Amino acid sequence: MSKGKVVLAYSGGLDTSVSIKWLQDKYDYDVIALGLEVGEGKDLESLKEKALQVGADKAVIIDAKELLANEYLLPALKSNCLYEGKYPISSALSRPLISKLLVEVAEEEGAVAVAHGCTGKGNDQVRFEVSIKALNPDLEVIAPVREWGMNRDEEIAYAKEKDIEVPVNVDKPYSIDANIWGRACEAGVLENTWNEAPEEAFEWTASIADTPDDPEYVEIEFKEGKPIALNGQSLGMVDIIEQLNDVGGKHGVGRIDHIENRLVGIKAREVYENPGALILINAHKELEFLTLTKEVTQYKAQMDQKMTQLVYDGLWYSPLRNALAAFMDETQKSVNGKVKVKLWKGTQMVVARDSANSLYNEELATYSQGDMFDHDAAVGFIKLWGLSTQVHSQVNQKKEAIKSGK
Repeated sequence: MSKGKVVLAYSGGLDTSVSIKWLQDKYDYDVIALGLEVGEGKDLESLKEKALQVGADKAVIIDAKELLANEYLLPALKSNCLYEGKYPISSALSRPLISKLLVEVAEEEGAVAVAHGCTGKGNDQVRFEVSIKALNPDLEVIAPVREWGMNRDEEIAYAKEKDIEVPVNVDKPYSIDANIWGRACEAGVLENTWNEAPEEAFEWTASIADTPDDPEYVEIEFKEGKPIALNGQSLGMVDIIEQLNDVGGKHGVGRIDHIENRLVGIKAREVYENPGALILINAHKELEFLTLTKEVTQYKAQMDQKMTQLVYDGLWYSPLRNALAAFMDETQKSVNGKVKVKLWKGTQMVVARDSANSLYNEELATYSQGDMFDHDAAVGFIKLWGLSTQVHSQVNQKKEAIKSGK
């Protein structure tokens, strides 16, 4: 008789496939494999069959793309989340969702523990375990890969010994994580920072040499910071992201090669593909420039960075993130309108924008006939604006003169 049930976050890859057998042998648990489709293009029925074939006692499979997009990606988009100014934290955003579903399935199944396939040197172990304990402090959390201490080559050998089929080998040992917000690739030749990422490391984006010679334009409509239409067609957020991934990838948009400061204190090289995310974040930011006041725009940039750091650090369920989310929602009430983006040869540039909430006044901005700006008001403004600096200079110059005996 087993010691109880454990719910394992199951991806179908090397680590979690091996973990099924290991959890049964090491802990004598009945293993419930929780498989999620979040945009990797997984065949859910095949994923279920594989989990059971590897040895899971039960498999629970959930299509979670809509949940991911509307409850996790949208708040990140409203916050323009780019870690270290580059990475749209696609992997980090799926972890609180996976944690939430792990806890829910564990409670439904009467499991005493949950498990994940993270290593001891990655960020995800922190994200999972902090989130799980925030949602249910009583659940035990097990990290098989961290506990068994096998290196990647040994793990592959173990999988072969146990007749576990995994989509990885010693010659091409990339570790892949993907959802609709982006694809992450690490390990293998990428671990040497002097190696250029080979084309085989990319799947979503074309090399510049293979992109169309003519640019393509996309028009994105936002309502309160949420994308609601693409090229004039009303669509849900999942469809908008997936279509932008396709068109952006075709034009080579979205490749990121980043030496990343991980939460656990080491640097790691990650190669990302985030065409849809980068297009949406750029478009959203440009619409904010048009519709938010200077004070809100500048202060929000600081809050965007804080929100990004919290999510990256695994603190999605923290009180501060909840408070920041409320601030973000308040700022988005006027972020309505359309943005036109030009895609060409790996670049994406906002070339036009329009909003009923626009704070841009052409009559004030123009240098042509019809200029309504009060130029005479500038004289008094400059005098008052620089008055404190002027007084400071006068006082200190006088002190210097006295000191030098002039």
